Amino acid sequence: MAYHPLFAGTAGGGPKAAAARGAAVAQDTPGGHFPVGGRRRRDGPVARRGRWAIPWGIGPSGRFRVYLVVNALLRRKMWEAALKFRLFLLVMTCLLAGLALRPGDALAKPEIVDARIGDTAERTRFVLEMSEDLPYRVFTLPDPFRVVLDLPEVAWRLPGGDPPAARGLITALRFGLFAPGTTRVVLDMKQPVLLQQVFVIPPRDGKPHRLVIDIEPASREQYFAAESAATGEAAVSDEPLRPLAEAVPALPQAKPADERPMVVIDPGHGGVDPGAVGVSGYFEKNLTLDYGRALKRALEATGRYRVAITRESDVFLKLRERIRIAQETKGDLFISLHANVHSSGNIRGASIYTLSETASDEEAAALAAAENAADVLAGVNLGDQTGDVRNILIDLAQRETMNLSKKFANDLVREVGRETKLLRNTHRFAGFAVLKSPVVPSILFEIGYMSNRQEERLLRSEAHRAKIIESIIRAIDGYFERQRAASRT
Repeated sequence: MAYHPLFAGTAGGGPKAAAARGAAVAQDTPGGHFPVGGRRRRDGPVARRGRWAIPWGIGPSGRFRVYLVVNALLRRKMWEAALKFRLFLLVMTCLLAGLALRPGDALAKPEIVDARIGDTAERTRFVLEMSEDLPYRVFTLPDPFRVVLDLPEVAWRLPGGDPPAARGLITALRFGLFAPGTTRVVLDMKQPVLLQQVFVIPPRDGKPHRLVIDIEPASREQYFAAESAATGEAAVSDEPLRPLAEAVPALPQAKPADERPMVVIDPGHGGVDPGAVGVSGYFEKNLTLDYGRALKRALEATGRYRVAITRESDVFLKLRERIRIAQETKGDLFISLHANVHSSGNIRGASIYTLSETASDEEAAALAAAENAADVLAGVNLGDQTGDVRNILIDLAQRETMNLSKKFANDLVREVGRETKLLRNTHRFAGFAVLKSPVVPSILFEIGYMSNRQEERLLRSEAHRAKIIESIIRAIDGYFERQRAASRT
């Protein structure tokens, strides 16, 4: 037997305290023992509490003592409980240590903690403060003139969350994920420029690593005469940045006998290209991704279609890659999702576009020009594209594809009109580059105006999104049902 102190007190107060703890109350006698039997003995009261026998008595100092008597089985269980408790404490300590990891630790992304633009008569300086020394690649692009900075994938922690205001030679700047593992910063220039110097300042004076890019003005002749203009590569770090990874998703592999139609969903913009910015500051790229994912899930749930999506994360995708995905998946229908903005905050309503080299109106032409500039905004070099890719002319071979696109657009106008407000002349025409597949019927769906405060709130609500998704699926069902009926005749 092992004896462990359970309670100690004065002889007068001990029994009451013992009773408060749920123990048997000892009588005011010189001493005794509470055996396990549970029967009262002459030498004092008896109590039983499981495997515990409770002895008591008056200690040498006159204090009343109650002891816990533990048999071998209970003693082993107590040691096991103590060991489990120690293991629990160890696990909790490890978890708390993991939560306390600083953002700059090994498991976290590197951070950009500040950005600044300075300007003098001779140059414009762009500075990024970084949590660690990062590899980089800096180059320039012409027409329009841009300075492009590539970094490993980073987290942006700018004060206030906003980039610095443009000044000097810089008219605008954008940043975001350009490809898996690569963050891109694009600086728009007001004129041709040259890179004067690019360097990193190590930590000092309380400042972290600073990447400095000095840009100086130049003429077109000076720019194109510069050696770096031939390759576009101007400055790289000693530790090279890893090559760009393609952001093209894995294409679904159809079963040999799977004859279900293939629907390709294209959430517009992404990564370094935010698209339109709503009145609340919400980006079009996030809105279209939400709608794209929801439409994919809903279409797959019907079991009637195979579905591909051009992007499932916030990553940039070139316009020609979107077209390539539609063609490589042998798409039967291509739906590009977008949202609009207008200088007037009163305009609202959905619209659907199909391809035409002749725009249906000036607004359609301006919208197509803005959407077609996505590659430029993301710092893509268009000089390596052939004329055929840059300008796929509409000819007789595309006539059937265009006709099918128009049929689906009319179906979509009808179904969406049952759920939300439409623009007048809802089906419109323009030369959107993303619709220029010669073999896949394609439409561009502008789901509403983010510049209208009421409609932006509506577009971001799950209930409205669900209604729009249901209307798209009804239009898809009707379109393919007519296709099947036509093939049977």
